[in-house]
Amino acid sequence: MTDYETIDFSPIQALADDEVVTHSTVRDIRLASGKTLALITLDNGRDHTRPNTLGPGTLTELGETLATLKARASSGEIQAVGITGKQYILAAGADLSDISRVGSKDNARLIAQLGHKVIGSLSDLGVPSFAFVNGLALGGGLEIALNSTYRTVDASAAAVALPEVFLGLIPGWGGAYLLPNLIGIENALEVVISNPLKQNRMLKPQQAFDLGIMDAIFPAASYLENSLAWADGVLSGKTKVDRKNEPGKIERLTKWPIAIKMARGMLESKIGTMPRSPYAALELLDKAKSGTKSEGFAREDEALAELVAGDQFAASMYAFDLVQKRAKRPVGAPDKALAKKVTKVGIIGAGLMASQFALLFVRKLQVPVLITDLDQARVDKGVEYIHEEIGKLEQKGRLDGDSANKLRALVTGTTDKSLYADCDFVIEAVFEEVGVKQQVFGEIEKIIAEDAILATNTSSLSVEEIGAGLAHPERLVGFHFFNPVAVMPLIEVVKTPVTDEQTLSTAFVVAKGLGKNAVLTADAPGFVVNRLLAKVMGEAARAVYEGTSVADVEKAFGPLGLPMGPFQLIDLVGWKVAAHVQDTMVRHFPDRFYANENFHALAELAQVVEKDKGGRVTGWTKAAEKALKGAVGSTPASAETILRRVQDGLAQEIKLMLDEKVVPEVEDIDLCLILGAGWPFIDGGASPYLDREGASERVFGASFHTPQIRGIGD
Repeated sequence: MTDYETIDFSPIQALADDEVVTHSTVRDIRLASGKTLALITLDNGRDHTRPNTLGPGTLTELGETLATLKARASSGEIQAVGITGKQYILAAGADLSDISRVGSKDNARLIAQLGHKVIGSLSDLGVPSFAFVNGLALGGGLEIALNSTYRTVDASAAAVALPEVFLGLIPGWGGAYLLPNLIGIENALEVVISNPLKQNRMLKPQQAFDLGIMDAIFPAASYLENSLAWADGVLSGKTKVDRKNEPGKIERLTKWPIAIKMARGMLESKIGTMPRSPYAALELLDKAKSGTKSEGFAREDEALAELVAGDQFAASMYAFDLVQKRAKRPVGAPDKALAKKVTKVGIIGAGLMASQFALLFVRKLQVPVLITDLDQARVDKGVEYIHEEIGKLEQKGRLDGDSANKLRALVTGTTDKSLYADCDFVIEAVFEEVGVKQQVFGEIEKIIAEDAILATNTSSLSVEEIGAGLAHPERLVGFHFFNPVAVMPLIEVVKTPVTDEQTLSTAFVVAKGLGKNAVLTADAPGFVVNRLLAKVMGEAARAVYEGTSVADVEKAFGPLGLPMGPFQLIDLVGWKVAAHVQDTMVRHFPDRFYANENFHALAELAQVVEKDKGGRVTGWTKAAEKALKGAVGSTPASAETILRRVQDGLAQEIKLMLDEKVVPEVEDIDLCLILGAGWPFIDGGASPYLDREGASERVFGASFHTPQIRGIGD
């Protein structure tokens, strides 16, 4: 058991020097019953764009406030303590800039211990404590609520979550112990591990209430008034708090170990064994089934200190900074005032990709969208698909009836290309072949206005070559989406040597309007993401054709920490697409990329690989084995050789891309990989990982980052 009262916290007080302190002001509220509730309001004095955060200065002040209230409770002045936040926000958790500057593992442990000392005291005031979650409550913000005796939530609160695992950490101020003991192990696994790993999914207030995290939920209009009346009812015994999901003895003995075992198997199949924080969280949740709260808190102190000191957290903070800052202010984007106003969008093609584009454009921009194709049957099929998808959104309650009807009315399809005449932005989604794209743009250019923008969704072809026959090639831009179109947040905006500023500016403004992050790249083969994925897939193919089993190749790539193995990825993007991309890269860089003619034979098959229930590739289908016969060698490569080849190949390619000015800086490459290929935060994209593994030094005798992005160690 840790005695938090005897710990010297002075080594971390220096971190408070630059902190935006969230103050804890107190006012007494006389309840209808005559009882007095002292209400703490957390407020950093900024507007809602700067959430309350919990750094050392904030925690120290809150600790002093709570100590004063404990004394007042002891003397009978107050009968309850409440805690809430400024408008729209309770707290967004620990100040991550503080945590990333702690300097030592011991200091990291002190951060955890200070949080436990202060926030943990909410359950030890001598009177009941009430958390009134009036808005955003993330990480430490939610842990304030969990440490309180009772909790209510505003039905309009933006989000409730414990996102720490997403950032390479664990809930370290009571969440890992308190939550499973409040809502049961299965629900806690979802909140603490599953949701963060699903692109940092958060809970809506109603979900938090249904899970039992919150005891009551009230509408925004009278939230605090209702919460205070509810608290008064609890204090007087008139209101009973029923926690149906609280685990009993039998659940702890039976369901708990089974749920942990299943979660471990799921993690291993989905993310491999490289990420540390999900497994650390799993261990804490497992141990929370028994022992005391103080023991649980002590385990959290050690786990948090260990993770904060490690390389994965440093890389995660680098990645988090890229996504939070750089992605929102794209480097090289022209002034948005130069952008052409887009009042109608044209999409060339009516296949699945074109239909997905149309759905995204109409939903996000809410302007007329026109799709065309070679025959009316294809057009009708495309429009029908879009209407059906809008219908699904309506059924799920994400659109009301009027909005759904409005969106359907905005989508039209035809074979008459003359209707492109009033489109401001026209994007093609036709076959990935230069001649085909040149032909369709040649036809459309004669119809559209002189200042209309043309965009190509090519994944690896030269945008300049596609526009070679245009009268005005300066208005052509690459606008490369990633699959699935609705989900993946990246668009590579590709600038040719002649693309003008208005075209570029419009592309960036449209991307933002679509809810995407745009990164500017030069017109180079494969741009950023596909060039590097082609390196990964090519090295996997090389090993197979040398004679390595497909399962061994997948395993060899494990340390990269990618969301899926190379052949699982190829199966997702499509074997024909992968074969085409490899051919494109080999045509441009025959000495650095690998392709095999036999790859096309595999691409013709209905099914190429066998998979287990988790989606992991386990081997070839019989048809694939037949197609591979005679094309596979008998000198399998070791896992070490395969991994080193891909590490060194990536380091070489990234260095060349920087030398060729495909993007301005290595940060843009990492951002593209994180947003467009799901490259894990724990790697920081690719470059910090390649530095740590020595690949940068082996290939070009230096590092991408000086100093390297590494943990603080012990």
